[in-house]
Amino acid sequence: MNPLDAARRMAREALGEGEVCATCGSRVAGLCRPLDAASLDDVLAETEQLSLSPRDMLFGEGDKAAHIYTLVQGTAKLTRLLPDGREQVLGFRFAGDVLGYTGADHYPFAAQLLTPAQVCRIERRRLDGLLRRYPALERRLLDLCVQELAATQEQLVTVGRRTAEARVAAFLLSLTEAGRRRHQVGAVLDMPMTRGDIADFLGLTLETVSRTLTAFRRRGWVREPSHGRVELLKREALLELTDGSMED
Repeated sequence: MNPLDAARRMAREALGEGEVCATCGSRVAGLCRPLDAASLDDVLAETEQLSLSPRDMLFGEGDKAAHIYTLVQGTAKLTRLLPDGREQVLGFRFAGDVLGYTGADHYPFAAQLLTPAQVCRIERRRLDGLLRRYPALERRLLDLCVQELAATQEQLVTVGRRTAEARVAAFLLSLTEAGRRRHQVGAVLDMPMTRGDIADFLGLTLETVSRTLTAFRRRGWVREPSHGRVELLKREALLELTDGSMED
């Protein structure tokens, strides 16, 4: 049996479909936000619910782009294989985010889960039909694409112009922004990605990221209460660093 088909069956047994929607980040920040109850029922009828584990692949680079995914819960990373065989981390996706929507026939990158996750999967042709049926859904997808473009432009500035400390600070602040969009309150943030993943994403070395986080802790700007969690104690200091520190 296909692992994703097995995961779909497990998810349906573990959670009622209504419960999936009730806990989905997409209802707050993602594709389904503008839908009323009746429209949401139609969308849900077209989707498959999957329960997956850390390190599971949603799709691989070059796979046929037959499905689009929404993270109900969990975190994923996007990666691309470089010509020399190294893996490049392109970004991270959180609850409510859409993955795999592309105009190409094949996925231009891979998506791998970093945490246990609940995922909605829909066939590309079925989503196209829903977009025609519900203009609000189509407008919301366009909004999300614009947001992703803006985030990509900000990342280019971060990697191309900011100092190493400012890059790490900008990354920590991006976790805050991701939580804010999902109405998550509290200073303690999930940070399930490895130091190596963060370094790769920011164009830094593992040693530089580790050294910078240690420096932030010593200054009293952040603390890490447990593995995979970070608390921003002085957000203003991090923001000032990202705004005022540029490389020549």
